[in-house]
Amino acid sequence: MASRDSNNPGVSGVSTGTASGHHQQSASMTAAGASTGAAGVASMPASGSQAAGAAGETGGRVSNVQRIQQKKAQVRAWPRDKKLEKLSMFSSCRADENCKCNGWKNPSPPTHPARPDTPQPAAPPSQPCQSCTHTLGDHVSHLDSATEDDLDKLLSIVVDVETLFICVHREEDHDTKQVYSYLFKRLRKCIVQVTPPTVEGLLGAPPFERPSIVTGVTNFVFHKFNHLQQKDFLMMSDLAKTFLHCLNHWRLATPSARRAHTTPEECSAYKVNYTRWLCFSYVPQLCDSLRHHETTVIFGRTFMRAIFHTLRKQLLDKFRSEKDKLPAEKRLLLLNQFPRFLSMFEEEVYSNSSPIWDVDYRPQPPPHLHNQAAERGSGMLRGDFDRLSLQAGEGQYASGTLSSSLKRSRPDDRNEKGDLDDSTEIVSKRIKIETEDLGEETVAEVVATITDPRQMVGPEVLFSENAARDEAAKLEERKGNIEFHIVGNSLTQKVSKQTMLWLIGLQNVFSHQLPRMPKDYITRLVFDPKHRTLALIKDNRPIGGICFRMFATQGFSEIVFCAVTSNEQVKGYGTHMMNHLKDYHVKKNTLHFLTFADEFAIGYFKKQGFSKDIQLPRSVYQGYIKDYEGATLMGCELNPKIVYTEFTAVIRRQKEIIKKLIERKQSEIRKVHPGLTCFKEGVREIPIESIPGIRDAGWKPPPGGPTGRQSRSPDHEHQDPDYVQGMLKTLLCNVKSHAAAWPFQVPVDPNEVPDYYDHIKYPMDLKTMTERLKARYYVKARLFNADMLRIFKNCRFYNHPDTEYYKCANTLEKYYIGKMKELGLLEREK
Repeated sequence: MASRDSNNPGVSGVSTGTASGHHQQSASMTAAGASTGAAGVASMPASGSQAAGAAGETGGRVSNVQRIQQKKAQVRAWPRDKKLEKLSMFSSCRADENCKCNGWKNPSPPTHPARPDTPQPAAPPSQPCQSCTHTLGDHVSHLDSATEDDLDKLLSIVVDVETLFICVHREEDHDTKQVYSYLFKRLRKCIVQVTPPTVEGLLGAPPFERPSIVTGVTNFVFHKFNHLQQKDFLMMSDLAKTFLHCLNHWRLATPSARRAHTTPEECSAYKVNYTRWLCFSYVPQLCDSLRHHETTVIFGRTFMRAIFHTLRKQLLDKFRSEKDKLPAEKRLLLLNQFPRFLSMFEEEVYSNSSPIWDVDYRPQPPPHLHNQAAERGSGMLRGDFDRLSLQAGEGQYASGTLSSSLKRSRPDDRNEKGDLDDSTEIVSKRIKIETEDLGEETVAEVVATITDPRQMVGPEVLFSENAARDEAAKLEERKGNIEFHIVGNSLTQKVSKQTMLWLIGLQNVFSHQLPRMPKDYITRLVFDPKHRTLALIKDNRPIGGICFRMFATQGFSEIVFCAVTSNEQVKGYGTHMMNHLKDYHVKKNTLHFLTFADEFAIGYFKKQGFSKDIQLPRSVYQGYIKDYEGATLMGCELNPKIVYTEFTAVIRRQKEIIKKLIERKQSEIRKVHPGLTCFKEGVREIPIESIPGIRDAGWKPPPGGPTGRQSRSPDHEHQDPDYVQGMLKTLLCNVKSHAAAWPFQVPVDPNEVPDYYDHIKYPMDLKTMTERLKARYYVKARLFNADMLRIFKNCRFYNHPDTEYYKCANTLEKYYIGKMKELGLLEREK
């Protein structure tokens, strides 16, 4: 979160397959209605084929990834001569073409090597090599002109080589050891040749299958659950995120562990995918000099079929074993809904006719996403699961037409995403909202006639003048009561007295509003020349600010502190201050924010457009910001086409235009037609479409004919009553014996469901229908049909769509209607 420097001692090696813990940070951050905090780093997978999406062990134990990063930071802090000595151990001798020495060896190594953070003095360049007797300088002569950045990159590879060396010697599985050994040699060669590390060979390049797993899961959610309401749809989306996150952090079983349960052909194919997973997904998490690819992005259906059964069992076992540690709402979701989600997805994984694995499949988003997009005027539908929400889009806010399209971007297929909280693959799809193209002249005319919005048609709740949180702050800024300035310290230029006074004032604001943060820590960052602060100035003194550090080369800024003094809160300052910061970063072409928010700040950052679904790949920010325990990493992607300080005004203007258009349209259709006189002349009926004005009001003839009525088949009505009675008895027996009929056999017991009869005024069940049938109540088949359909209607009215009862009602109703059609007892459809 703050600087990259670390005071923790490094660890010379790591072992793979060890559950990792979080680096604890005692201080959390709270900001003025908005605060940033500290959170833990995601743990590495546990040993064996174990899901490791959850956090690692607590108690302050540093994770393997953090240990490696700490070691790299310590090595980068060494003096240049010590760096060259380290690189000489991995560099071939260049003194003589015939010299085969592949690394300088110290002729007098220390008896007790020092810790990496306290290196011994560097050996002189004239020190001879123990193997070839050539000097240390002969081994690193090719690095004489190398910059510090070049040396740091090579040293990063050196640390990864040492990590892999330890992995090779600690690994017992033969297949895994071979991969570690190959990567060790590959990185070793890259140091010698001073080339970027890549994985070459017969494995191919990712992605290895299309569509990817994340695309398949995306399609699955839209395909199976787009009929649900927004709350239920988001619940299924969360389950999909959980599944993808667990898969991205799940360690595969070794090929040798699967040989006894699979055929030789399956084992051979699995070994290839296992090797790819190690090279492109697992090892790069330890050795970040290799490019990291998420498992769900580079693999597809074949891979999913090979591991799904094992993955499902272990995930469910893990959640059951840890149920006592889960919050109540998550426990209910993971133990009750997740098994059903996995069962439904299993059908799609192993079905040869499932559409979700079709490359050309374009799922239809649920209606509520369309509605939200229409309300926003423009938007971007993110198809990946970390992002099933609408984000600000790229639409023109002052366009000359009201027809718009919602666009889902499609990056290069090889663009990397992090774990679930990072990106996943985005499915390309253009969704159009059909609206009337009014033309520029009409819109210009409407804009010219807009006066007071309160005089226009429509509910004021939607277009309240005080809806924007930053409206009051913008008004104060226009009056000159408040100002915004970017301030920061400098070691190379003279800092004005005014700037220094403001920095001191900002340090006081942050210290008072963030009491859980150490004051020396706040002071160090506020006055750090690498950090800048957007200061909110009122009466020439700071009353709030946002401290941030910009990583221009990486394309993001980290928000460190965000606070407003307590007596100036609830005035919209926080929102307006964040909008100013967004506009500043758009001008600097830095389009991503990252911050660690504690539980008190998450709400504020969500209102400012931040999300837990990070748009940046993990490799972009890993190693640049610290990870903290007790807080959540959140990110915000900026749209360069938006002026954020004017965003609410533009949206309001659009709403005013729409309201005026509605008013004009209503004035056109509010024409009063004379009453019909034809009935006085003896006409008994007329076609609906002949009524004056009905078409102008939007009426359209229903399908199936002018009247839209269904013809009734009277055949069964005139059949013998005993014959109909016998068919109904047979049908009722079939329905009662169906596997999905168990919830409807007897009336609902009010002792078990106390409020059932408060909601259901006309209950019905199969036992009651049996008694009515015996009493010969059903003299017509339509009476029987009405009672049966009431059972299903009552069930769907009272129960949630995700319950087993709701599902049984749908299944049994489908079976019943089919039987009714077979017996000719159902009225024919037109």
